[in-house]
Amino acid sequence: MALLRSPRFHRQVDIPTPQLTARDRQIIRHVFRHRFLRSTHIAALVGGSRQQTLRRLQRLYHHGYLDRPRAQIEYYQRGSQAMVYGLGNKGMALLEQEDGIPQRKLDWTAQNRTATRFFIEHTLAVAETMVALECCCRKQGIELINYSDNAFKWNVPVRYEDATVTVGVVPDRVFGLQHSDKPGEIAWFFLEADRATMPVQRRGFKQSSFMRKLVAYQETWRRKVLADEFPRFRVLTVTTSPERVDHLLKANRTFSAGKGSGLFLFTHQKKFHHQVDVLSLPILNGRGEITTLAE
Repeated sequence: MALLRSPRFHRQVDIPTPQLTARDRQIIRHVFRHRFLRSTHIAALVGGSRQQTLRRLQRLYHHGYLDRPRAQIEYYQRGSQAMVYGLGNKGMALLEQEDGIPQRKLDWTAQNRTATRFFIEHTLAVAETMVALECCCRKQGIELINYSDNAFKWNVPVRYEDATVTVGVVPDRVFGLQHSDKPGEIAWFFLEADRATMPVQRRGFKQSSFMRKLVAYQETWRRKVLADEFPRFRVLTVTTSPERVDHLLKANRTFSAGKGSGLFLFTHQKKFHHQVDVLSLPILNGRGEITTLAE
């Protein structure tokens, strides 16, 4: 229990009050947009000196603008992960005052305290992909379009093994890529950050499985359910390992006459990182062909 009393997870009153800078505000907005970020993500997004960023994060935490969720404490028993930050109550108050974002009477510190390790790790998996994309797009002059900060969802009827089931689809994130030399032409993507906790396939479609997700996306495209908003889209799955990629590839071939679908893109976390040119990264589509996000 000594770790629980560590200053890393208890705010100190003797830390000098920060004079909020433009970079501090930028940090707070990044954390709010992603819900949780590691210090490495934040350093990559704001640039400049990593040590200076870590000092700013420390002060923003101790003065309540940011928070450190307790579910990450186990990481520090192993000493293997960068610190995770969430939004603090003072950070939310700042966003309400300066950006007009309503607080909705939430106690953000309490929300962070009760956030489970599963929820945090999934949120960080989504953030890892989005931070990698943002950093890469900046370098290449490509606009990264975040479709919505709120959950985007729809329903689609799916026929499978002589039964029709209505399946709800909720991507982990919806984003678009727009090249400066192609104004008005946006390549849209639905992101699935797969942590290999969901079974790839079950006997039926009443229970969740990754196979059910793939079929629902395929039917969404085939029925043109979202054609008005997303005339062109692909589904990017970033999973945990090359072996899991192989399992998902096999699953997508089972409902496409063994050919697989070019609608789907598969890669894994070891490749997809904010230090990598992820737009040019060779990834596999559902047919097993090598492609890139930029194509």
